[in-house]
Amino acid sequence: MFMGEYHHNIDIKGRMIIPSKFRDHLGESFVLTRGLDQCLFGYPYNEWKQLEEKLKTLPLTKKDARSFTRFFFSGASEVELDKQGRINIASPLLSYAKLEKECVVIGVSNRIEIWSKEKWEDYFSDSEESFSDIAENMVGFDI
Repeated sequence: MFMGEYHHNIDIKGRMIIPSKFRDHLGESFVLTRGLDQCLFGYPYNEWKQLEEKLKTLPLTKKDARSFTRFFFSGASEVELDKQGRINIASPLLSYAKLEKECVVIGVSNRIEIWSKEKWEDYFSDSEESFSDIAENMVGFDI
């Protein structure tokens, strides 16, 4: 399980250190793709395969299902950890998530998310203000 928040920088070559606590769970390589809310999602292969199987069951006849699947898979790429624990993020993913220098890497149960520092701070601030409302809407999920 992934959890926690870590701050790292991206160098001019698009490389970023993955927090050491996440490396063992991710393995030597993992899948990085466009996420929701303008961040990147990183999945270990076992989680990616489960997600892939679920997405295969979406009806091809539904426009939203086709659009989501295209969005999600077209941005996916395999990334490998180098000896320093860094990954190289492809430039389309850097552009999508507005990643330039300061980044935040968070653990979210079965995946990691990579955010630009500014986007994360905005998202967190907005969500923090409505956290009570969000929690109230989660009542049906036995949390």
